[in-house]
Amino acid sequence: MVEESLMNNYTEILQNELVPAMGCTEPIAIAYAAAAARKLLGEEVKEIKLCCSGNIIKNVKAVTVPNSGGQKGMQVAAILGVLGGDSDLKLEVLSTVTDEDREQCRKLVDTGFCKVSFQEEGPKLYIAVELLSENHKVKLEIANQHSNIIYMEKDGEVLYKEGEEDKQDVISTGGDRSLMSLQGILDYANAVDLSLVRPSLQRQVEMNLAISQEGLDNPWGASVGKTILETWGSDVRACACARAAAGSDARMSGCPLPVVINSGSGNQGITVSMPVVEYAKALSISEEKMYRALIVSNLVSVYIKHYIGALSAFCGAVSASCGAGAGITYLCGGNYQKIGRTISNTLGNVGGIVCDGAKPSCAAKIASSVHAAILAHHMSMKDQGFHGGEGIVEEDVEKTIRNMGYIGKVGMQSTDREILKVMTDQVDVNSCV
Repeated sequence: MVEESLMNNYTEILQNELVPAMGCTEPIAIAYAAAAARKLLGEEVKEIKLCCSGNIIKNVKAVTVPNSGGQKGMQVAAILGVLGGDSDLKLEVLSTVTDEDREQCRKLVDTGFCKVSFQEEGPKLYIAVELLSENHKVKLEIANQHSNIIYMEKDGEVLYKEGEEDKQDVISTGGDRSLMSLQGILDYANAVDLSLVRPSLQRQVEMNLAISQEGLDNPWGASVGKTILETWGSDVRACACARAAAGSDARMSGCPLPVVINSGSGNQGITVSMPVVEYAKALSISEEKMYRALIVSNLVSVYIKHYIGALSAFCGAVSASCGAGAGITYLCGGNYQKIGRTISNTLGNVGGIVCDGAKPSCAAKIASSVHAAILAHHMSMKDQGFHGGEGIVEEDVEKTIRNMGYIGKVGMQSTDREILKVMTDQVDVNSCV
């Protein structure tokens, strides 16, 4: 019997993680910060100063800002947030943008109206927006999570400031991740009253299926999902990879349809859900069992990401695919050992994929990671897998997860810096003053 406090903790994590977002969450976070700052300012904006961490810059540079009419970049995200964003909608902040806002943004983006600078130290997820009007100046900061405002100031007066302990590079709200374990996740998935989480899971399935179908029906991005179905066939393995990739095809190229995210990422939200839905359909699994498998998939991804941090050089498609693989193994009757082996087999294969920013090629990384997770699942069901002492893999899956987390958060710091050097040399950013 799972303790009630632990059950409540997992429920809180799911309810806080599975929220809708429009488009790539990094430009949306910039737009949200800008819209919230404009609301605080209360006057027409004359100038925007935007300062972001390297990982925000990396994830905004090459992705199309949703509802922007095909525009890209940090300036576009901030300007649209100021012109037409609704901060009350949080990660769907740009759903209210109009044609007039888009046209005005095109005129302003190259005028110096929005100046961008680079925050070298501090949290990997950090955004500071300063707005100036005729009579006032405001500053607003976001850190650690995409809609987590940590600081607000107007005309030199501090209106809100989180404690310094909250500014560390951790995912800190919506349940205690340090209490998670694979066995705890499985116990929770088996025992939870589905009425507590069904609305969040149902919304995840419906929204993510819609954007996945959009990616399959129309030529978004590099059409990775469409290409898979056209060349690999249409068995459940191909469909699982294609569905996940197609959702990313659409959202990385500016599709305005919302997705339900996981670990702060729409791509990860699509990756944890679509393969499980495809396998449940192909295997004629009941809706209840599918939802419980989605609980496993979502929470395994959150659990792995907890050790890595919000943003890093580690591709989040891998941790999300581990979740999907775990959910598929759960659907097929796998126990703790088989599910754990699926996770270890996946990490032992594609644990080294790097994140070089949000862009159309994310769809291909998702397809590769989901393919690896499906292979890992089939190996596990045959009691085959990688053994402790082989690279980062340990006999205990919990240790394997911690090993990967250490590599992603600590070991890949230098990789992250070098990726950022390559990418920021190509954009006009200066050190923060």
